[in-house]
Amino acid sequence: MNIGNIPNFNSGYQPAAAKPGYESSPADCETCKNRKYQDGSNENVSFKSAAHISPSESGARVRAHEAEHVSNAYAKAAEKGGKVVSAGVTIRTSVCPECGRVFTAGGETRTTLKYPNESNPYQKNQKALDAAKYTGANVDYAA
Repeated sequence: MNIGNIPNFNSGYQPAAAKPGYESSPADCETCKNRKYQDGSNENVSFKSAAHISPSESGARVRAHEAEHVSNAYAKAAEKGGKVVSAGVTIRTSVCPECGRVFTAGGETRTTLKYPNESNPYQKNQKALDAAKYTGANVDYAA
């Protein structure tokens, strides 16, 4: 639905003229047409090969891709009897230098897994750190 000159942003509206200070309009932008996304992790997820995503779809596609990383973390933890302690996703946006369009530039997923295996050297180290952290926390100074 358009009201006067107010565009419906859900309809894929793109201004025909270049924004002040930019070389081209979003419709004619070669940088946006040639932008490719590629995953750099060693996990089995989408975008292992560079692929183009339109700027209007980039947000949803990058969020879905980062959700794959979170899903993989839960599967990995369940497979080895562990649990996901935390999972966080950061989505980065940027502005195209040619046309000025804001697009989703990429994302990063951070997960922390914990396993009950006490023979794991990382778990032993964490247990020692936890013990040192709480040593002396309950001292009775009145005695």
